[in-house]
Amino acid sequence: MSDDAVKIPPAVSGVGGWLDDRFHGAKGVRVLMRKVFPDHWSFMLGEIALWSFVILLLTGTYLALFFNPSAAEVVYHGSYAKLDGITMSQAYATTLNISFDVRGGLLIRQIHHWAAIMFMVAIMAHMLRVFFTGAYRKPREVNWLIGIVLFTMGMIEGLFGYSLPDDQLSGAGLRITEGVMQGVPIVGTYLAYFFFGGEFPGTAVIPRMYILHVFLVPGLILSLITAHLFIMFHQKHTQMPAKGNTERNVVGQPFFPYFLLKGQAWFFFIFGTLVALSTFAQINPVWLYGPYTPLAISSASQPDFYMGILEGSLRMMPAWEINFLGHTVSLSVAIPALLPLGIIFTGAALWPFFEQWATGDKRFHNINDRPRNAPVRTGIGVAAIAFYGVLLAEGANDVLANAFDIPLYTVTWISRVAVFVLPIGGYFVTKRICLGLQRKDAEMLTHGVEIGIIRQLPSGEFIEESRPLTDEERAVVDSKKEIQALPAPQDADANGVPAPAARGPLGRARALANRAFTETIELPEGHGNGHGNGHGPAVEGDEHAAVGSSEEH
Repeated sequence: MSDDAVKIPPAVSGVGGWLDDRFHGAKGVRVLMRKVFPDHWSFMLGEIALWSFVILLLTGTYLALFFNPSAAEVVYHGSYAKLDGITMSQAYATTLNISFDVRGGLLIRQIHHWAAIMFMVAIMAHMLRVFFTGAYRKPREVNWLIGIVLFTMGMIEGLFGYSLPDDQLSGAGLRITEGVMQGVPIVGTYLAYFFFGGEFPGTAVIPRMYILHVFLVPGLILSLITAHLFIMFHQKHTQMPAKGNTERNVVGQPFFPYFLLKGQAWFFFIFGTLVALSTFAQINPVWLYGPYTPLAISSASQPDFYMGILEGSLRMMPAWEINFLGHTVSLSVAIPALLPLGIIFTGAALWPFFEQWATGDKRFHNINDRPRNAPVRTGIGVAAIAFYGVLLAEGANDVLANAFDIPLYTVTWISRVAVFVLPIGGYFVTKRICLGLQRKDAEMLTHGVEIGIIRQLPSGEFIEESRPLTDEERAVVDSKKEIQALPAPQDADANGVPAPAARGPLGRARALANRAFTETIELPEGHGNGHGNGHGPAVEGDEHAAVGSSEEH
């Protein structure tokens, strides 16, 4: 690859030369400009989250110019006549002023809210893509953990954000938050008292949430995103299985000009989509809910979707209290507040290490898996989605009961059963589907691809003609890597001594997990492997970039 492959415009070159004379950064900028990134539509999911966060920062800055985070009471005399003369907090009053009196205020408010939802949707979709393709494997476990923390920070940021207007809906959410805090064994009462600055609702919680929402949590998210991008840049991006893609190269497009221009276009597309949504799809009309009062609550009150799992788990849990050391422990609050998200987040955080332990696979992985080639992982992912979905639906049990005209407690009992049955059933059904798709791949390697032409043989038999796989198709099918079986407890050497790794309860558990991971459909002998053996760390070398070229590392 020649150094002339990436042409730098004279204007950029001049500015770069001026900066390099003073800061000596030309080499680093040159490496960035020539950096190769794989090109696949699913890799853009992370960019949706990135640009949504940028839009959140821009719109949030504008809203902060007009919002007053105070719980002090005022009498409203603004443009919204239906609330004229009503006593409310300054936070709610300024939210109404932003919506009706500030030029473009309502549009910016709605863009901000839709961007927050798109940010969380994109993070979820991005993490699912990473999970199902195994992109979290060595050496990218740390970036996977950063993604989990980012999602957690996004939930906290969203909770504080939609609680700031101090309307009836957000106030009900804060009331639930207080109850969840009080449900923490022993220290819950003190925790809630400290957070709210006294008895609920008090006057201190809105300014405190504002500081957290505007300064602390966004700063943490920005730091985590920066770390995420730097680690991704250093370790190279994973790529999908394809002809020419190996564990030791990166095939794609250079950062400049391809990805730089593509990223800019993607930003404006996302921004335009959010503007269109905010123009035609109303969200969070706080003027319809009225100012918050602890004496009232409305039906069909649900938080944004990413908090729906907590709402659903609270509604699903039956009443259960115990007395422990003189303290009343409300398990009907503590369990749904801690267990569902604990299962999902803790399980997601430990999964890369569990999979490595169960399979014994310590190789570096730069080529993604096809979901069908990892039936256990794909089944677990579908089970987690089913678990999350049931709890999310239960968070709107009153809406479902009203829509389908069935008793509320019928919906609750259906969800109590479904939260166990659907994840388990989803795991086994998905695993069988994955094995069936593997069997189809093996058949394609042996017999080719049916082309839809029916031919009659002289004997009268009808057959469908097929063609052999193309090189591109074969490379994708050949990307499957077999997982080696670990020694089982019953496997012993000549002296009858089992392998050290298979001894004891932990060894038996590992052997059981390994047996599940190694259940697969073997491809025909001699099919080859288009991606090399993948053993050993990536070897850093000269980086080359051009449109359609590969970067060896």
